[in-house]
Parts: sequence; structure tokens; C-alpha cells
Amino acid sequence: MNKELIVIAGATATGKSAVAVALADIIGGEIISADSMQVYKYMDIGTAKPPKEDLERIRHHLIDVAEPDYSFNAAVFTDMAKAAVDDILSRGKRPILAGGTGFYINALIYNNDFSINAPEKNTELREELYKTYASKSPEEAFVDLVKIDPEYAVTTHANNIKRVLRAIEYYYETGEKFSAYNARNKLNRQNAYDFKMFVLSRDRAKMYNAINTRVDKMVEVGLVDEVKGLLNMGYGEGLTSMEGLGYKEILAYLDNKATLIEAVENIKLGTRRFAKRQVTWFKNQNEAIWLDIDDYNNPADLAAKINDYLNNNGDVYE
Repeated sequence: MNKELIVIAGATATGKSAVAVALADIIGGEIISADSMQVYKYMDIGTAKPPKEDLERIRHHLIDVAEPDYSFNAAVFTDMAKAAVDDILSRGKRPILAGGTGFYINALIYNNDFSINAPEKNTELREELYKTYASKSPEEAFVDLVKIDPEYAVTTHANNIKRVLRAIEYYYETGEKFSAYNARNKLNRQNAYDFKMFVLSRDRAKMYNAINTRVDKMVEVGLVDEVKGLLNMGYGEGLTSMEGLGYKEILAYLDNKATLIEAVENIKLGTRRFAKRQVTWFKNQNEAIWLDIDDYNNPADLAAKINDYLNNNGDVYE
């Protein structure tokens, strides 16, 4: 029998962390973060890590596990998350995977084998592509990916140039969309876990308002100083971590390429666009139950509803 795993997923500003903590309180759980940015140390404000009191009260895994210059990826995440699940279960607790990085979530729950999920690389083609895009912005490369493989584009952040170029490379190398390759592999994989996935959602206007408010709060509580601190530690442009939303925009401000007002507006715009892509991604997860957070008074009430589903003899999809 596969190991139990509860998944709390959703777009930015849908309250995943708070609901996961409330659920952990109810069921005796521990949380595994499925956020590609919260893995980095010293990056607390811009990644919206859970409040300190929640981290102290409920054990969290895969938060603050990497230096900002470490090349963290889905393969590393999967290995660490599997170990966390086993550790949690060994102590009689229940693992809750919570976050919005859909690629990481799928890599774990569908037992993605990264030794297989990477077609043989054409070094010559790769070098040619990197030369072609060296003078272009990540946004221009992403536009090309949208034309070639829109299905894969909705699963990928525009600033993740490595994934964008890998998908473009695969298309030119094989003539097949990378999304088609991944879909075929998914059919051939067996689930690693007996998982129940719950996707939190809300009205788009409310979600966008929440994003705008959260960004303003991040700046108010010290996002600029956080980025300055990272620069003082030697972490700067060119790192994947520093290309994250909130960080690259503040870097532009500190480099006098934008005003603070412009930087803040760019963070809000980029985050809203990212949230829209997250919603699209999760809509393709056929095994998920969708829950509108605005139908509940607070995270505890929503967590109680999720617990009801979990106790419904496993028949949560009817």
C-alpha cells in the first residue's frame, strides 16, 4: 500500500500556509513546503515564509535548506521531500505537502524519475540556442516557448530561463512538444503515494487585491533591506534565487534601473501573472478537490472541511 500524503496546493495569496498549519493541528501533521523559493536561507520576506510562531509550533520541512547560490531543482526537492515523508511517517505523524510550485508537487506525487525524464542532450544545439538567446531577455525566450509549446509554458515561470531553453531545445531536437513528452511519461509512472490533493482558490479580483496588499506589506516590513543584506553577503544578479519575484525587481531599484514605486508595481504585476499561470496549472490536476477559501470564515474552518473529506472513507472525489 502506498504511503499517505495530503497535498494543500493553490496559487499565490490563497492562504495555503495558514490552512496547512490549521490542518496539522487537527490531524497531528507536519508540513513539507512545496515552494521553490522558500528553500533558500535569508530570503524570508520576499518568499512569504510562514510566520515564526507557526514554524516553531508546527514542524516544517524544506524551508531554509539551501544557500541562495545553491542550484536547487525539482530532482533535489524530490529526494529531500521523499526523505521528509518517510521521517514524518516514522514518528507517527501525517505528512502535509503545501505550496504553489506545481512542478515540484507533481514530481513528488507521480514519482518522477529524473534520470529518465531528461532526454539525451544535444550539446551542439544547446550551445547554439544559448548563443541565440544570450542577447535576449528571459521574457523574449518565454514568448518563443509560448508559440512552440503553450501547454508547457503555463507550467513554467518566465524567468526560469533554464527550463524555458530546455523545452525549446527539446522541441528543435525532436520535433515534439516537451509537454507531450512529460504527459507520456506521466502515464507510464505509478503514483508514489496514496495522496489526496486539495487546491485552494478564490475569486480572481480578490486574489489580485490580496497580492497587491501582500506586496505592499513586504516592502513595509523590510523587503528592500532584505535584498541589501543578500547583496552584502555576496548574493547578487545571475543567481536563480535572485531572479525570483520580488528580488529581481528590488535589485533593479537598487541598481538605479527603476524607482521604488516602479519596482513595487512590477512585483505586483509579475505576481498576478504568476498566480494566473498557477491557476491554469492546477486546473489540469484532475485528481484535485477545489475549495474556495472565501466560502469559509477562517483557515481553521477550511481545515476542518478538509479533515471531513479525509475521514470520508477515502471517497473524497465523489
